[in-house]
Amino acid sequence: MKTNGMVWFDDMVKQCYAEAQSFKQRGVPIVGIMCEYTPRELILAAGAKPVCLCGGDVKMIPAAEKTLPANLCPLVKSTFGYSVNQANPFLEMASLVVAETTCDGKKKMFERLAERHPMHVLELPQKARDPDALVRWTQELRKLRAVLEARFSVTITDDALRDAIRLMNRERRLRLALAQTLRDDAPPLSGRELLDLKSLFACLPDDLAAYESILSELPSRHTAERPDPANVRVLLTGVPIPHCAERVMDLLEGDRATVVCQENCTGIKPLLEEVDETAADPLAALAEFYYHLPCSVLTPNRDRLDKLERLAAEYRAECIVELVWHACLTYDVESAYTRELAARLGLPYLKIETDYSPSDDARLALRIGALYETVRASR
Repeated sequence: MKTNGMVWFDDMVKQCYAEAQSFKQRGVPIVGIMCEYTPRELILAAGAKPVCLCGGDVKMIPAAEKTLPANLCPLVKSTFGYSVNQANPFLEMASLVVAETTCDGKKKMFERLAERHPMHVLELPQKARDPDALVRWTQELRKLRAVLEARFSVTITDDALRDAIRLMNRERRLRLALAQTLRDDAPPLSGRELLDLKSLFACLPDDLAAYESILSELPSRHTAERPDPANVRVLLTGVPIPHCAERVMDLLEGDRATVVCQENCTGIKPLLEEVDETAADPLAALAEFYYHLPCSVLTPNRDRLDKLERLAAEYRAECIVELVWHACLTYDVESAYTRELAARLGLPYLKIETDYSPSDDARLALRIGALYETVRASR
């Protein structure tokens, strides 16, 4: 049985839609985002509401494949399919979409998306340890600030930006605290339950209140409602898992296992640090924070491996599972590094390459089961 706060997120999409309608009625702009690299703080400071538009529904893909190649990442195709079918109300209500130059598939998809939706594209420099790259990224955020100000006829003051930074930091702290409950020997949540505790919109007051409620309720959650402490402890890394694309998570936890840590963009990755709330230049502080998110599009991406090693110890992972969507070349290439890290840590490793279709569920379940048998045999 879920806690009262957890039940709140059962109707997350419906509640987000009601909020979106209220925003439109009150003249509050909605800005769509496609990636964790887009600073929600800038959008909030402009008086707008940022909403995530990444697609996770396999039913949207056929419409996208009439324009896009079939051998493309399912997240890219599903996101575009929503536009083709006009099936994402948040995209249709957005006054602006802020995209970014991360992977090649998304960049080219954004060109087609821009034919129907007003768009601004952030150019993300991809040399992770180049000081000049951070300077260019800071300039990109200053451009975004100017675009938002011009589009919505507002001035984004430093004070407004600091207020937005404090608000986003609060949300990060709450979500991180929820994720950290899975460090326990007897976690009060499953990985799938944790994955469901997020919203498409950032910093909705009711969501923040629900996070606080869950944190207060979890310590008294009945043992029978918690994952079995004897479950295999899984560290999941790789691609993000958008809403409607959770089937791999269900497979991972379907055989006496708990995904105790999700090191990805829909998990703990964007929550591990906070933006400096006292910086003299809050926009520069935003640039510093977002630029150092360890995504596989960066080169080199050593920070991701360092974080994985730390998280494996912190969450006492017994194995590492890497999820790679078909045609996600950057995570596919990096998987060799993850495999090497797992070997050095003495942890069994499994790479899952798949898409949104459930057609390979049986095969994946067999491979996952074999991984867990290896873990149990070594206990």
